[in-house]
Amino acid sequence: MFRNRKRRVRWLPRRTNLIDHNSKYIFMPHITPDKIGQIAFGFASSKALLSAVELGLFTELAKSPGDAASLTAKLGLNERAARDFFDTLVALGMLDRKGGFYSNTPEADLYLDRAKPTYMGGLLEMMNARLYAFWGSLTEALRTGKPQNEIKAGGNAFEVLYSNPERLEAFLKAMTGISLGTGRAIAEKFPWDNYKTFVDVGCAQGALPVQVALKHGHLTGLGYDLECVGPIYERYIRTNGLSDRLKFAPGDFFKDPLPKTDVLVMGHILHDWNLEEKKMLLKKAYDALQPGGAVLIYEAIIDDERRNNVFGLIMSLNMLIETTGGFDYTGAECCQWMREAGFRETRVEHLIGPDSMVIGIK
Repeated sequence: MFRNRKRRVRWLPRRTNLIDHNSKYIFMPHITPDKIGQIAFGFASSKALLSAVELGLFTELAKSPGDAASLTAKLGLNERAARDFFDTLVALGMLDRKGGFYSNTPEADLYLDRAKPTYMGGLLEMMNARLYAFWGSLTEALRTGKPQNEIKAGGNAFEVLYSNPERLEAFLKAMTGISLGTGRAIAEKFPWDNYKTFVDVGCAQGALPVQVALKHGHLTGLGYDLECVGPIYERYIRTNGLSDRLKFAPGDFFKDPLPKTDVLVMGHILHDWNLEEKKMLLKKAYDALQPGGAVLIYEAIIDDERRNNVFGLIMSLNMLIETTGGFDYTGAECCQWMREAGFRETRVEHLIGPDSMVIGIK
């Protein structure tokens, strides 16, 4: 075989084996397809978790551990499916199993029990009910640049979401789920002692105002959003005992000026809009602040090299799926837009996980 020069067989480095395939060597034992397989089948792990949230499995186990038979009966599962389902969640690190009894892992117990105020499952519920199906059309979105959600035939994504009370509340709960941990980090890391008032633009249920107000008793704040959000926000604020310091201000940030304040916060807002709209919102933020005031922009800010923040990059693809012009961005890009709006100082600070905040000082 090796004397047949017409086949142009080539030797590999010694640590590899030789395979002749169309005149090229392709087998390199130190390079495995494991990562490809994990990513390609990642949708299955995602759906197992999303279904567990939908079924209320973690809420049930927060009450007490259970064996496969009792959980199968309580959740209304088929016996054939149950054991593999529960053990898949064990393997994924979402459940523990000891002596035949299943229980939540600490993070599942803290964040996926509907009875706890730390519940972030609203986000997962929205992913399950909406995004999971829409992402099946990613290839079409990549080819057309058009949204693949409820407004695929035309219209505005937020008009569709906000027109249905049940869908609106589910969306706002999802925003609480994605903002809760970040809100705590902002309450800890930003120098709130230097300020007295703040406004959360696009406040949803009010996760960030609550976390900031709980940590800093001297502050008063406003949640600013469309009028239909008001009752949902005010109920959440009452539940947390902060109605005396946190109020609601209705408005449309495309049509109305933003409320005057010391600190203005926009969380998971800018990425919904195109570049011109992003810059317009930052200019409105600048105009709403007194000299020395601060704007905080937080979301999954993409690293400047666009190599490491996988979640931020995937979220930008999600904006392709969900909006007509939205995209996520790097900290350097946001700082540049802030300087164009007039902010004299800008900086980027990491918060938790994939989230960072970009701070601009007027």
